[in-house]
Amino acid sequence: MTYANQLAKLINLRPNQVQAVIEMLDEGNTIPFIARYRKERTDSLDEEELRKIQSGLERLRGMDERRATILKSIEEQGKLTEELQTKINAAETLTQLEDLYQPYKPKRRTRAMIARQRGLEGLAEWILKQPATQSKLDMIAKPFLNEEVPTLEDAWQGARDIIAETISDHPEVRAAVREKAMNWGSLSCSKVEDAQDEKRVYETYYNFDFRIDRIRPHQVLAINRGETEKVLRVNIQVQPRDWENAILTHFRPNPKSPLADQMREAIQDSAERLLLPAIERDVRRALTELAEAHAIAVFATNLKGLLSIPPLAGHTVLALDPGFRTGCKVAVVDPTGKLLDTGTIYPHPPQNQKKESLTILKHLVEKHKVTLISIGNGTASRETEQLAAELTRDMHTTRYIIASEAGASVYSASPLARAELPGLDVSIRGAVSIGRRVQDPLAELVKIDPKSIGVGMYQHDVDQGDLSRSLGGVVEDVVNRVGVDVNTASPALLTYVSGIGPKLADKIVAHRDEQGPFHSRAELKKVGGLGPKAYEQCAGFLRVRGGEEPFDASAIHPESYAVARAILKKGGITLKSSLDDRRQALDRLKRMQPLPELAEELKTGVPTLEDIFEQLVRPGRDPREDLPTPILRTDVLSMSDLQVGMRLKGTVRNVIDFGAFIDIGVKQDGLLHRSQIPRGEVLGVGQILMVTIQSIEIDRGRISLGWAQD
Repeated sequence: MTYANQLAKLINLRPNQVQAVIEMLDEGNTIPFIARYRKERTDSLDEEELRKIQSGLERLRGMDERRATILKSIEEQGKLTEELQTKINAAETLTQLEDLYQPYKPKRRTRAMIARQRGLEGLAEWILKQPATQSKLDMIAKPFLNEEVPTLEDAWQGARDIIAETISDHPEVRAAVREKAMNWGSLSCSKVEDAQDEKRVYETYYNFDFRIDRIRPHQVLAINRGETEKVLRVNIQVQPRDWENAILTHFRPNPKSPLADQMREAIQDSAERLLLPAIERDVRRALTELAEAHAIAVFATNLKGLLSIPPLAGHTVLALDPGFRTGCKVAVVDPTGKLLDTGTIYPHPPQNQKKESLTILKHLVEKHKVTLISIGNGTASRETEQLAAELTRDMHTTRYIIASEAGASVYSASPLARAELPGLDVSIRGAVSIGRRVQDPLAELVKIDPKSIGVGMYQHDVDQGDLSRSLGGVVEDVVNRVGVDVNTASPALLTYVSGIGPKLADKIVAHRDEQGPFHSRAELKKVGGLGPKAYEQCAGFLRVRGGEEPFDASAIHPESYAVARAILKKGGITLKSSLDDRRQALDRLKRMQPLPELAEELKTGVPTLEDIFEQLVRPGRDPREDLPTPILRTDVLSMSDLQVGMRLKGTVRNVIDFGAFIDIGVKQDGLLHRSQIPRGEVLGVGQILMVTIQSIEIDRGRISLGWAQD
């Protein structure tokens, strides 16, 4: 079966769609480019579907490399039979491949290996055959005695060791026991005696016993962490009947054979010493892989929501990075993100300079005509919010917002921050980042390693390579969906544009610094190292505003400019026509001529034609504009202000397995438990929704929320 057929079956797509994607990936095309500008070839597959094909293709190709290695290894041992080769070639999963390879895999010096070296393989074959012979056991074993096997018991023990390993290595036995364990086995935890768990983080798992197929991903990751920290002891239990039946299907003692007891002993030894420990490792590994994949998917979904939060454009922002002893760092940035002013205030203990701090802030607000205050959500954030609320109470044109400061410290100490904000203290750079990230979350957050943005679940416990690849893909998708102004974008933002990467991003910025702003997309071809393929991949995602070619400010790819001009001509309009006139003319054109017919006439595809129509009436539209803007506040609530039944508007801060944490404007985020979320409703980070207060535990800092959407 071809890769396309295998993946189509797994992902539930048509083989021709998958084959087209494989061909384009092999040609060096990027996921964003294929999703946006090659819809005709894929029948409009989106980025998520394309990434499934990409990862599936990598997995299948990796499996084939492993398959070739296994076949070569067994062939070099002289043990590759036609039947075995057929089974290896037919294996559909890596686990099946490894099960088939297990008997031939080079091992450390095992008991079975030693027994074979001592000449006991023949005796083991006697036990495996289970003949109904009249021979006595001593007579059967005696020919196998030698200097290294001085006694009959030594002979029988060595033979049983060989059989135990044979049973444990049998691929069908392993597969059957593993399946039983995954479906019917149980996982139990207990607290390690004298283990230190002062905050009782793992108390839930001190006496934990769950069926394996019912354990949730976050539980697996918590248990793994507890075991790593030597707080928990973990065991997998498989019912005896499950592993016994799997073994007896292939290795059954013959009651009429004098060797039946030898077989039974070998079976018991194999299960306890080799098979069940191996299955436990397999089950733990499988659970961990599934849990990590789930956690990475949650992180990716949350990151996509965070990066898609609409920018608060046009605001001059006063940013506050809160702190107690070291004070609150202050930075003022203009609507373009340019730094205007900095400072430090000490409104909180131990200095308690609240009055002086308010005077300084009021002066900065008036001096720079500040319209928005952005407060980092770290230590002392709510105390600083009280200060901002007092400041804005009499300033009707200024409001405030609580911004996530996750990753601000990582950015402020980075080479990029030093280059962008030379000569500034690290903590002031963090305040600048807090201000800029409300003006344009995407442009600022791409400067930070996605793993440091803080919207994940157990992100430090999962495979870091897989996490980086997944989060990098999310950032790439969002950046290219939004589009990038090539004349203002930072190297960090340009890095994620289709076809560019870090080296080309630096070259584009260097060219811009030396030669001045780009006046057209075509000028990108003058950048050293940016060849035809890179230009094809990136051009449609880069915007040149106010340049020589009006289409350069849109998401229309240069390869389709001729089609776009033909559409304008057929509609009797130009790019100077008002948007309303364009909309009416294009609607009229679509009524007069069906899109398939028009596409054929213009020698393009219907999906491309639809995208061009959209861009002609909404040129360069930022898709984030379709989402609700962040909540701006003018006053602060405390937990004591809350009452059960109160309705409040909140912002989703994090989505995890058991619900979502919602910022409702008090110090502690409230938990909207998954039982309160309607079936089928999917929440995203940054989403605005109405909730009700269900319960308040002031002493524990807990707020339970209910669903209140109309």
